[in-house]
Amino acid sequence: MSLRKFIVAYFIYTLILAGAAILLKELLPNAIAGQFWLVFGFLAGLTLIAYLLAHLGIQRNPQIGVFAILGSVIIKMLFAMAFVLIYSLKQAKGDLVFALNFFSLYLLFTLFEILGLLRNLRHQNK
Repeated sequence: MSLRKFIVAYFIYTLILAGAAILLKELLPNAIAGQFWLVFGFLAGLTLIAYLLAHLGIQRNPQIGVFAILGSVIIKMLFAMAFVLIYSLKQAKGDLVFALNFFSLYLLFTLFEILGLLRNLRHQNK
């Protein structure tokens, strides 16, 4: 998958997730945390950066492309954990809705990123 195709598909996917979040907020007002859009933007940007890093690593040296993928996923996970740590230190009470929103978004964005990277690796094997 070319970088251009991934970016177009990524923005479509992001818009679909945003639409689903707006619909969920209308149907179940308590299902979306107050800081949802901050988390959404942070994870969307972080996922795009992680994919770009992995894509560049694969393009430069296909032999160590797996290390580039693992490195980008680990960097994304570390930044995500730092975000949760900072948020939890600033909040006085535990927020279960925030945790559910954060981890569901993290998993959805990571799934899309990994599927895009696997498509790149599949084309290299042919």
